[in-house]
Order: sequence, then structure tokens, then C-alpha cells
Amino acid sequence: MRTIRTAFAAVVLGAAGTAVAGAQDSRPGIAVLPFENGGSYGKDKEDFDALRKGIAAMLIYELAQSPAVRLVDRFETQRLLDEQGLAVAERVDRETAAKIGKLVGARYMIAGSFIDLYGDFRVDARIINVETGEIMKVVRSDPKLHDRKDMSRMIQSVGERVLAEAKLPPLPVNSAQRPPVPTEALAAFSRALLYHDRGDRQKAVEYYQKALQVFPDYAAASEGLRKARGS
Repeated sequence: MRTIRTAFAAVVLGAAGTAVAGAQDSRPGIAVLPFENGGSYGKDKEDFDALRKGIAAMLIYELAQSPAVRLVDRFETQRLLDEQGLAVAERVDRETAAKIGKLVGARYMIAGSFIDLYGDFRVDARIINVETGEIMKVVRSDPKLHDRKDMSRMIQSVGERVLAEAKLPPLPVNSAQRPPVPTEALAAFSRALLYHDRGDRQKAVEYYQKALQVFPDYAAASEGLRKARGS
């Protein structure tokens, strides 16, 4: 179990490399872009910049638990965004998303947004067909979950709906039995990703450790800490 969870974390953080996307893997590929801040209130800008990465990473983690799909690693998508000058863009249009999807060998690109109205939270995701560049469907997190403390479950519900709308097999039944990542841990993990992508490994280590203090069983944070330390 530990090995499997670490593998999922590696996809989230980019440790899996492009080998996973080899020609021998015929599963449909999915890539996830950083989420947009749809007009959130109640925290400062850097907190929301961090959540753009953190929510995308958590959605990758959820989708990676389906053996029926191949997740493009976060590092590869981020590298292309950097090359295209889109790393700090709040929104990537569907044509550009489809172009990036083709470059990383994805069949579907997920571009999403979140909004936080003083703790009343919502996550939306657009499923883009890379071949046609069209938005297939817009899905929304479970409306019964709207408190910020339920963020992990919201992201899981978005993952379930993405797979359903793409006509892909659902997540394993035991996915619903996993303990949710506390929002405090997710927030710290998001900040760690923000600093990690900026090349500030010292701050990244600090925030990975904060995430693990809140949620010691956080596989993605453990993998991120290992990478930030260069070990």
C-alpha cells in the first residue's frame, strides 16, 4: 500500500517523469492545469496563488487512483506552461490548453476554478477534448459540500464527475473510505508547491513539514519533502 500511495504522490509532484507516458501505455491521458481564482475573498493573494497549484495537485492525486487512466505528471505540464510564458496566467484558454495537451500526450485537459466567499467554497472543472479543443463538460463539486473544511472531499467529488463525464471507469470503491486531507494540511501543501516551483526549496521544506505535522499520512507531502531536500 505504501508503494502504491508513493507512486500516486510521484505523479502529483512530477517524479514519475515522461516514462509513464510512453507509447506502450494506451490508457487515455489526463493533464490538469493550475486552477483559476474565480474571485475569492477572505485571504491574501499568495494564499490563493498557492491554492491554484494545490487544488490541481490534489485532483491529479484523486484521478491517479483510477487504473484506467494515465495522469500526466505535474512537472511536465508546469514545464510547458513556463516555456509558453503561462506559468502565472490566471486563465489558459481552451485552444492553448488543447495545444499543451497534445504536447504532453493527453486526451483530456482539465482546467478549473475555485471561489471562496469567506469560507463558502466551490470548485469547478472544465473537461477539454484535446483532439477537438472543445469543452466537453463543466463539472462542479458536490453542492452538499461547501464549507472550506470539506475541500478534500470537494476535490474528490470533482474527480469522480470528471471520470463519469469522460465515460471512464469510476474511482475504486475504497477511495471514499480514505480519510480526507485536512484543509489546513492542504493549504500548507499548496504553499510548499508554490515555493517549490519558484525554486525556494528552504520555504518548500518548511511548508511540506507543516503539512505533515497536521496530517502525518500525507504521501504527496512526504514525497515533496524528499524532493525539496534533494534526497
